[in-house]
Amino acid sequence: MMSSQLSVARLLWRAENVNGARINTAWTSDGVRSFTYRDLVSDVRDLAGALASIGVKRGSRIATMAWNTRQHLAAYFAVPALGAVLHTVNHRMPIEHMAYTINHVSDEVLIVDEDLLPSVEAMRGRIPTVRHLVVVGEPGAIDGFDQVIPYDQFVSGASTHGSFQEVDENTAASICFTSGTTGLPKGVVYSHRSIVLHAMAISTKGGVEIDAERAYLLATQMSHVNGWGVPYAAALQGARLVLPGPHPTPERFLDLIHGERPDTFVGSPTVAALMRDEHLRRNCGYDLSELKTMWLGGQVPPVALARWWAEQGARVVNGWGMTETSPMGTFSPGGSMQGRPLPLFELRVVDESGSPQHWDGQTVGELEVRSPWVAREYLDDPRTPDSFRDGWLRTGDVATVHPDAGLQIKDREKDLVKSGGEWISSVDLENALMLHPAVSEAAVIAIPDDTWQERPLAWLRLDADVTDEELRTFLATTLPRFWLPDRFVRVDEIPKTAMGKIDKADIRRQHREITGQPASTDQASTASDGRNHNVAVIPTRSGTTSGL
Repeated sequence: MMSSQLSVARLLWRAENVNGARINTAWTSDGVRSFTYRDLVSDVRDLAGALASIGVKRGSRIATMAWNTRQHLAAYFAVPALGAVLHTVNHRMPIEHMAYTINHVSDEVLIVDEDLLPSVEAMRGRIPTVRHLVVVGEPGAIDGFDQVIPYDQFVSGASTHGSFQEVDENTAASICFTSGTTGLPKGVVYSHRSIVLHAMAISTKGGVEIDAERAYLLATQMSHVNGWGVPYAAALQGARLVLPGPHPTPERFLDLIHGERPDTFVGSPTVAALMRDEHLRRNCGYDLSELKTMWLGGQVPPVALARWWAEQGARVVNGWGMTETSPMGTFSPGGSMQGRPLPLFELRVVDESGSPQHWDGQTVGELEVRSPWVAREYLDDPRTPDSFRDGWLRTGDVATVHPDAGLQIKDREKDLVKSGGEWISSVDLENALMLHPAVSEAAVIAIPDDTWQERPLAWLRLDADVTDEELRTFLATTLPRFWLPDRFVRVDEIPKTAMGKIDKADIRRQHREITGQPASTDQASTASDGRNHNVAVIPTRSGTTSGL
């Protein structure tokens, strides 16, 4: 067989030669603009030529701080096609974390959207490796870099790049950092091989099935986890992308659904809930009839939310994954639980000694996974040994697997509540609470208890008044009595992480500050280090290599 490398440039070849006439759309300040995949490849060649003209070469690290735009999409392909490494900076992280990730990677070029320049200003003097600042929009008066140049001027002033040379499929293509709520972010390096295999897996039967006949409104941020792999899979398949542009709002998402007619929405349950609320606030003034699928990730969508979207004609689907898994690992076409493993993705649940447990839908353990698109270690990070065991990634999720290979996440290991020697799933308790018509959002943490060791405390965002006793009576119809919270805290807003997930670390912090009493501390996982099939190699400045 031919020794043909799996690379991002090969996705680009198919986008240009097979899917070139397919039309995408992107929201801009001047309105919605259309562009074909052939136009995209032209953008990619222009950007690649401009980057090469300032010395970007194989192994160079290029950062982006950008929204879901046409320019960001071009960078997704241009940087790895040159053999350089794309670092998508999650601009919703704290400034300290953004600066840490840029310095940890040693980025040389930063491509940034104009409206995100205040974050760059806040990092000025703290990111010394960045020499070139390329601004999508007007740079204004910003200094401290060797070159500050508008994107359009940057790409128009250089020669268009011709054919892309083949790269080793095991070399690094992109880097993303976790957005955990404790400690510094951890870097995950994706190889060309892992990106291509992930794109193929989410395009197959048994996966999301990215399809050329469908249109995907990409609400999940391209600044984190490669936009769930959708940009690469869409180019591979010729699927239509609808990009929401800078600072998207629920109203803009609804406007795009109404006007551009995508049939699939890709985003978080939190955003889907805000869209529902906006639609109802506007007295159902948006036409949602073309929307057939709500692909919601980050957490299992609440039953009430899934039911509401189903009433609008949109089936809710979801899956499970994390930064370390590129991110998709499992997929559920029905929206319940986390679904079955994608092709070439393996999972198991293990007990405290690491022994695999039966797939009976009852026995729980820590979820461990491996795949060609699962990381084997973190980028130059001493925390690696605690997260890997014998070639498996320790996810920190407590789960059970059903006989049909269906994965059901019970909770994060650190979020379980142990009351009187029995475990309470904060996730199941939250989902049960959100079935009550008065509850809009719920978050459950463990607090110490002199008698029972721990008890659940529920934070609630309500749409209507409801008493504690009414909530307990409602929960008691489906849950054991000892699961019922002793206390409920009513808040105007549930704290969220940079990616829109419930931030339980912040809830614990606020609980300590308000009550003067500690919340139960996070549990630390232990493990030996491990490895898996995927190896990406990043050249360092000294000419040696750092492997992942």
